[in-house]
Amino acid sequence: MSGTSDAAARPDDATFDYVIVGAGTAGCLLANRLSADPARKVLLLEAGGPDDYIWIHIPVGYLYCIDNPRTDWRFKTENEPGLKGRSLIYPRGRTLGGCSSINGMIYMRGQRGDYDRWVAAGNPGWSWDDVLPYFLRHEDYHGRDAGTEDALHGHGGEWRVEKPRIAWDILDAFRNAAEQAGIPKTDDFNRGNNLGCGYFEVNQRKGVRWNASKAFLRPVQSRPNLTVWTGAQAKKIRFEGRRAVGVDVVRGVGRTGSAGTAQTVRARCEVILAAGAVGSPHLLQVSGVGPSDWLQSIGVPVVHAAPGVGANLQDHLQLRMAYKIKGAVTLNQQANSLMGKAWMGVQYALWRRGPLTMSPSQLGAFAPSDPSVAWPDLEYHVQPLSLDRFGEPLHRFPAITASVCQLRPASRGSIRARSADAFQAPEIKPNYLSDPYDRAVAANAIRVTRRIMSMPALQAFQPEEFKPGATYQTEEELIQAAGEIGTTIFHPVGTAKMGPDDDASAVVDHRLRVRGVEGLRVIDASVMPCITSGNTNSPTLMIAERGAEMVIADGR
Repeated sequence: MSGTSDAAARPDDATFDYVIVGAGTAGCLLANRLSADPARKVLLLEAGGPDDYIWIHIPVGYLYCIDNPRTDWRFKTENEPGLKGRSLIYPRGRTLGGCSSINGMIYMRGQRGDYDRWVAAGNPGWSWDDVLPYFLRHEDYHGRDAGTEDALHGHGGEWRVEKPRIAWDILDAFRNAAEQAGIPKTDDFNRGNNLGCGYFEVNQRKGVRWNASKAFLRPVQSRPNLTVWTGAQAKKIRFEGRRAVGVDVVRGVGRTGSAGTAQTVRARCEVILAAGAVGSPHLLQVSGVGPSDWLQSIGVPVVHAAPGVGANLQDHLQLRMAYKIKGAVTLNQQANSLMGKAWMGVQYALWRRGPLTMSPSQLGAFAPSDPSVAWPDLEYHVQPLSLDRFGEPLHRFPAITASVCQLRPASRGSIRARSADAFQAPEIKPNYLSDPYDRAVAANAIRVTRRIMSMPALQAFQPEEFKPGATYQTEEELIQAAGEIGTTIFHPVGTAKMGPDDDASAVVDHRLRVRGVEGLRVIDASVMPCITSGNTNSPTLMIAERGAEMVIADGR
């Protein structure tokens, strides 16, 4: 294959069977599966560069990858009314492996009910029982009790899942406190109902990040029928009538979006968008597939009027509650000490253990926000550290952060192209806390957190809430606090949702084909009709696994 070579293609090299836009989580798996047949010629396009930055691979390096032009698109939301007019950074991976190269590495499938809701929304074949085999197909499970036979875990696949390589006394105490508050302990969040509290399992291999590029792309890089272009940004899908026949690409794009050389590549069979919940709807819109009024207002000729393109944006809003503690070591002390930093480096260099192996969150918990809720609708990401915001130093006093997010928000946002120029970042409006139900759940989430922190197991550490602060007590005050401390946990989905023929807002059908045109699919997190109840990276891999099977079957 031409690999990551940026040499100019000859005209006869510019036609492929499949052109995949985006070498992120979904794109890497798709390239692997579609190129398995040597008769199929596959091109994978990635606007970013190779995943050769050292901080991609050291797990704690996510701190240096987010908002870094080498690895991140550096999107920002519009000013959010529900968050006191704040604009948030909105990280999306811009390198081989995409978001799997900069995310939290947490392995999470979601709940049985998530997928059953997809079916209820008119998408046959996507129930929990339907999708579980596709999770197992690529799983390589080395988590708890990995040596035992377990029908709910797979072995020998490409997607490595391991136990965490560090524990903290203060997190163990939080786990005990959660149990005292009625949240049982669990060792496995991936059995269909994730109720409980325990340490997250992670996508790492012996203390090193395991991203989609390592898992799915590198092992097949020698295939002569697979071509990968980095620094190649899709500018527009090319249509002949209502059939997608190729992609206009700009090659040699720099990290800041600097211009390169324009080229058109053609697809004999299909163009497949795997650019994510921001990139895929944006490319559809600048190519003429989207809300007709909006496209006309920005000067894009309409190929197919599809009002759902860019709508239905869903994300998990996390409320980062923080507590000062006494009598326990946290990362705050270690990171603010020269000896602590040196010891962290020694632990990682010699044994691939210690704080440098940490994902952003180590301990998780799933719980109902109210006794009337049948399935957990809150997820905790508990961290032995605290800071004001990403990119700033850790506080100098010992503290923990108990981030809590609502798993199934009712608020809906949008992604919209600002102009016909694919290089101009789109308008991102998540509309957090715009629905009254979400505001009520946010207030309850703060109450549940305070109840956990008041349990006997934590009292020896004298926890003192300093974010948002104990002065917030009434319903209105708690909603105000949520708006002040709320931030994205980087799980956008749903902007090209899957749905039935009679749903005018559905962008793709249950086989992920874009409605109203031919030769075009979307296979990434944007097709989720509703967000999964947990971290979204591994469900995106499942969608890609199913989607690849559908593409191959239809190609026959």
